[in-house]
This record gives sequence, structure tokens and C-alpha cells, in this order.
Amino acid sequence: MEIFSNILIYFVIVPLLTIGGLALTSNKGIKAIRAVAVAGASVLMVLAIWLVMIFLRERGAGNQADMILTGSWMWYEPLNVKLALGVDGVSVVMILLSAFIVFAGVFASWKMNPLPKQFFLWFFLLSTGVFGFFISIDLFTMFMFYEVALIPMYLLIGVWGSGNKNYSAMKLTLMLMGGSAFLMLGIIGIYFHSSADGQLTMNILEIAKNNAIPASWQMWLFPLTFIGFGVLGAMFPFHTWSPDGHASAPTAVSMLHAGVLMKLGGYGCFRIAIFLMPAAAQSIGWIFLLLTGISIVYGAFSACVQTDLKYINAYSSVSHCGMVLFAILMFNHTAMTGAVLQMLSHGLMTALFFALIGMIYGRTHTRDIREMGGMMHIMPYLGVGYVIAGLASLGLPGLSGFAAEMTIFFGSFQHPDMFHRVLTVAATCSIVITAVYILRVVAKLLFGVVQDEHHRSLTDATWEERLSTATLILAVVAIGCFPNFFIDIIRDSFNPIVDALQALKM
Repeated sequence: MEIFSNILIYFVIVPLLTIGGLALTSNKGIKAIRAVAVAGASVLMVLAIWLVMIFLRERGAGNQADMILTGSWMWYEPLNVKLALGVDGVSVVMILLSAFIVFAGVFASWKMNPLPKQFFLWFFLLSTGVFGFFISIDLFTMFMFYEVALIPMYLLIGVWGSGNKNYSAMKLTLMLMGGSAFLMLGIIGIYFHSSADGQLTMNILEIAKNNAIPASWQMWLFPLTFIGFGVLGAMFPFHTWSPDGHASAPTAVSMLHAGVLMKLGGYGCFRIAIFLMPAAAQSIGWIFLLLTGISIVYGAFSACVQTDLKYINAYSSVSHCGMVLFAILMFNHTAMTGAVLQMLSHGLMTALFFALIGMIYGRTHTRDIREMGGMMHIMPYLGVGYVIAGLASLGLPGLSGFAAEMTIFFGSFQHPDMFHRVLTVAATCSIVITAVYILRVVAKLLFGVVQDEHHRSLTDATWEERLSTATLILAVVAIGCFPNFFIDIIRDSFNPIVDALQALKM
């Protein structure tokens, strides 16, 4: 079949084959379970790197099309629903990010107990949804994979989580499903206004080309879709599920959730809400800009008063993900480029944070910074890794956070409107606040006095933990030192939406 000649479909097939391989293993065959999981994650990593090479080759050959590797196969003819695939620069880097975190997450879960087989089954189902979402250009298939990515979270937290895991899993599921309800209504509305010639479609590229959604309907549909995706992006005031969910989730799930799943929110806001409804975005986007600005500052301040390592990182994620939506709503090329760099940067550094926190918790059995200290002397590898993640979070030059945040704030301040510039200045305050809570935690956790003498006998990272964290550290350094490589991949992806928004001003 023609569909199997497209590399994109294998980002769905490989996780599903991995699930099938895991299903055939014995519950007690831990070596076989690990081997299948590593094989699946490794193949996804190779596919992602291969996809980047294909994209760069197409770019080098002069192909400046909005999407490459596009394909469409009829799925449900009465509603003209198709399995439509395609990627642009933003999709490519999101797929690469997902592959890195899935690979690191498998090794971070090396000693998962109990039920390791069942854990990896749900872990790769979640991965299937994530990859399927990023390769889809049909509203129906995007929404389907979006739901596939969300559903496993309940079991992954409720069964393998810690603390008040049942409450956290239920709260997360209810709030994200509430966002999905808004999103479904928005998609239905878009579908029934998708064509000027009577042929309804769910293909995003065709809808954008037809430009048939009336401005009056955009005013209703834009908030539905932006809020629907914004809930997953932890936009204020819909963010409250995030800290509880992260605090109770097992390490690899926190890594994939904060590192990739929350990026579906920002990606969806860009790909659907703004791209398909530019008139409404231009008219009422300021409302959501205000909410995202609150997310940035509120999340940073909230992180300052936490004592639980996971809650600190969870509120930090609210702040950093707020920057993504904030930059997207500035509607200029530089700020949007910064938003994608921030999705990459935050995805990697927060996955690194959660991996290290899980490893420290597995040894100390506490996440309360008041009960820990002097960890740098006891477990130097994990300590150095935490310092690198912290420095990336506060924006040290040479690491990913600096390139992303500077691009966001420079691009945001380019907006000619004074309202947008004032909000940008207010948002930059988060840089100072971030430095406060990061340095406070590093000083207390790593360089303070050892609070529990039993901690002196703890061991440093094992080989699989070193492999997991080293993969993420190298990626954080690569983005910080070579941001132009990633900017070159994503630079043309924003042209259609920026052009559409500029046309509205004329």
C-alpha cells in the first residue's frame, strides 16, 4: 500500500509494534521487557534523526513548501475524514524532541516496579498518541491521537504514581477531558465552515486555503480551540491539574508529560487556533495574552514558595509553558521562533529535572528540600546534572534556555503596540524570579549541610541513569550552542500565518 511508503506512518506503527512485542513477553521476563522497550525507543530515535535529514535535504534542494511528506488516504467517506499526514519544520523538531524523551524515559524507568510490562504498554500507547498528533494534518486524526495521548495518563499516575495519586490522576483526567470537550466543539464548528464550495473537509491545509470561516464564527471558535489546547498548555486559570499531576506521576511519565504532552497544547494553538482563525486571533488574542502573561509570573512566584522538588519543577513548567503561548500570541516571526525553541528547551530541561528528581527520590525517599542537603558530595553525577538543568532553566548562555527566552522577549518587544510591550516587560520579571528559586534549591539541596546521616551511604547514578540523563544534557547543550541549526529548520513554518495576519492589517 502507498501509505507504507511514507516514513511518517512508522512513527505510529513502531510504538504499536512495541506494544505488541511487550504483550507477547512474560510478566516476569524483565530482560525481555526491557529489550523490547529499548528497541522500540531506539528505532523511534533513528526514525526522528532520519526525518530531520530528509527535511534538510528537501530544504537544500529548494523545496520551500509549507509541508513535506504529505499524503492523504480516505478513512470515512461520508464525513470526508482522511488519514492526512505531513510535517513542516515545527513538526519535525517536535518529533525529534519526543523521540529523545521517550528514549531517555525508557532508561529512567529501567527498574520500574511493580508491573513493568503493563507500565511500558501504557507508556508506548501515550507515545503513539503524541507522535500521531504531530504528523497529522487532518482535524479528526489530530483529535483522535490527542485523546490517545491523554487517556493513558490516568492509569500511569493512578497505578504507578506516588503520594495522593488517585486524586491527582482523577483531577488531571477531568480537567484535560474538559479541555477536550471545548476542543471538540471548536473542531465541529470549523468543519461545518471549512469550505466555500460546499465540499466540507477536515484537512487543515485545505481549510486554511479556502479561508471560508466567517469572522463572526471565528470569534466563537477561536476561544473554544485556544482554551481547549490551552488547558493542556497549563494556561492560567486552567493550570491547577499540572502541579498535582506532576507531583504524583512516576519519573518517566513526568518526563513525557511535561517534556512532550504539554507541548501538544502550544502546537495545537499555533497549528489550529491561530492558523485557521487569524481574524479572531488578531481581534481577541489580547485576552489570552493577558492570561499567559499571568501564567509566566504566577508560575515563577509559586515555584519560589514550594519545598517539594516536583512541585517546584511543576510550577516552573507552568511559567515556561506560559512563555510559549505568550510568544505565539505576539504574531511575529521572531517571537514564534522563540516559542518553538522554548518548547524544545523546556521539553528537554524539564525532562532532565524530573529524571534527576526521580533518581534522587529513589535513594532518599523524600522530595522535601528541607530534609536534604550536601548531595553534591554524596552523588556528584546527579548533582552536576541538576545544576546543568537549573542553569538551563534560568537562562545561562550556552544552554537551551538562553537562546529560547532571548528570542521570545526580543520578538515580543518588536510588537509596535504599547500594551504588548508593557506585558513583555512584566513577563521578563520571571527571569529574576526563576534565578531565585533555582539557586535557592541548588544551594539547599546540593551544597547545604547533610540533614540525614543515612544519606551519606547513598550511591550515585547507575549506568542506565547516566545514559538517560546524558542524552538530555547533550541535547540541552546542543540547542544552546547551535540554535541556528534548529532555527533554520523552523524558519519557514511561520510564513503562512504571519502573512495571513499581516494581510488583515492591510
